[in-house]
Amino acid sequence: MLIKRIEMELRGHGVTVARTGRLAKRAAGIGLPKMHNHTIASTEWIIAQGIADEIVGAAQGAEVILADRAPLDAIAYFNAATEYRGQRAHRLDRDRIRILALTQVPKYSLLLATVLDPSAPVHEGHDYDARYRALVDRHVHALLDEEQLPHLRVTNDADSHRHAIERALELCLKAEAAV
Repeated sequence: MLIKRIEMELRGHGVTVARTGRLAKRAAGIGLPKMHNHTIASTEWIIAQGIADEIVGAAQGAEVILADRAPLDAIAYFNAATEYRGQRAHRLDRDRIRILALTQVPKYSLLLATVLDPSAPVHEGHDYDARYRALVDRHVHALLDEEQLPHLRVTNDADSHRHAIERALELCLKAEAAV
């Protein structure tokens, strides 16, 4: 997993790292729908919980926080879910969660946008729906493009992963040196 490799490299350089994640699983654990059943409420919870987890990491002294699924991902998952179900959420709800997610963008030094590789094996235990995953991929990249957010596209090959790791290390170590 790419984020785990970045975390290990940073720790190897003596950087204190916190990592967020498992938000969809945690949402499901409290009874919220996930994947193609996402709702406004589950999306808002995932965004808010991710923000809270990042704050906890910073409060506990992490020098770098790796957000495994930035708030923008939750928007893409929600948009994919409503398209998958042939529904459309109310515009005010869509705008509200999008604005909430976008308020977090300035704090990220680097956004990595993985590109779906349909031929890659799926991790065991993951709920897999090829159509839904393709919709999520399309919505993630469309959102990044619509908002003109700088990001690094990461494909499923070793060179792309290596470049992403190097870029993350470069930015994090540069930021640490400036402190």
